[in-house]
Amino acid sequence: MTMYAADDIRSKLAPPAQSNPADPSLPVKPAQYLEFLELEPNEVTERGSRTWHVRSTNAVLSFTEAKAGDVFRRADQPDEYTVLSYSESAPMRIVAKGDEHVVAEPAFAVVPPGASTVEVLEDGVLVRLFSANADDLRTAALNADAYADPDLRVAPLRPGPDPQGGFRLRVYPLADAPISPDRFGRIFRTTNLMVNFVPEETGPRDATKLSPHFHDDFEQLSFGVKGRFTHHVRYPWGPDSTLWRDDEHRDVGTPSVCIIPPPTVHTSQGSGTHQQLLDIFAPPREDFAEAGWVLNADDYPAE
Repeated sequence: MTMYAADDIRSKLAPPAQSNPADPSLPVKPAQYLEFLELEPNEVTERGSRTWHVRSTNAVLSFTEAKAGDVFRRADQPDEYTVLSYSESAPMRIVAKGDEHVVAEPAFAVVPPGASTVEVLEDGVLVRLFSANADDLRTAALNADAYADPDLRVAPLRPGPDPQGGFRLRVYPLADAPISPDRFGRIFRTTNLMVNFVPEETGPRDATKLSPHFHDDFEQLSFGVKGRFTHHVRYPWGPDSTLWRDDEHRDVGTPSVCIIPPPTVHTSQGSGTHQQLLDIFAPPREDFAEAGWVLNADDYPAE
């Protein structure tokens, strides 16, 4: 059930191969709706920075209301992680593997494995995205209990090839990748994560032009960074009718994340005067890569 309109560029995508065929009798996990500022933070620093960690099967999203001067360290990070900078983000200095970069504009930054620091230069938002290989963050997540029983419908995390030129600090300013009608959003990836900076909307989304679709074997994290959204989710019927769920139409503010399980039919509808989503996938989507939409594909070629 993929209902992209003919003028939606995603209607041209090749059907993705299902890497983790599931027994249709398996229970479908419920969607999760997490509004950060309505929850108690995981960490509060002496300067007052507040950090929330939430997880999916394969990723951990860390959202911080950061105070100038705070430094966020990873001593022995097992794989790459990303820093997602957008209009609300604080300027920051990232240091890793002897490289240093000041990020003061919307950008996608890739931080290599090992030791690194992110120093916040002014008050603002800091968003980091990790794979679930970061054991300390995964187990600390506010919604860790939702994964006490693993979602057997989700394909496991499988890293792609090492990046061209090896692991190093990379920063991709969004200004270098303007919105184009020839591709969907602005998509970047690492070896095992993918993020789409969906274009900002300057009004409510047209209710006659939504895009309900489903994913066979991966979760989608719809990270709302600005405005309000209604997340529409429809659960499939399996053979056990006692497990059937009603449709959901959940209105949430931002900052928030909606974690959408497979194989629910879903679409998100901006409901305010100005809003933006970032969509997160782990592992990266092969169909987006095959379509040529990944903006840093020269550094991270598909297998």
